[in-house]
Amino acid sequence: MKTTKDLKSLPQDGLKEKLGEFKKELLKLNVQVATGANASSPGKLKQTKKNIARILTLLNQRRSEQQ
Repeated sequence: MKTTKDLKSLPQDGLKEKLGEFKKELLKLNVQVATGANASSPGKLKQTKKNIARILTLLNQRRSEQQ
């Protein structure tokens, strides 16, 4: 899990990179759920969604600060 403090220290390009990674991971987890396979850890889906939300929030905050 990435903490908000860790994510805040990343540059904007780094955040976009992490966002892509988390979205790919979320896609894999959703496929596992849809096929009925046992997920490696049940809380990982929820945590991945939260991490995506954290990154999007930071990107929106940075965008509003620039305006």
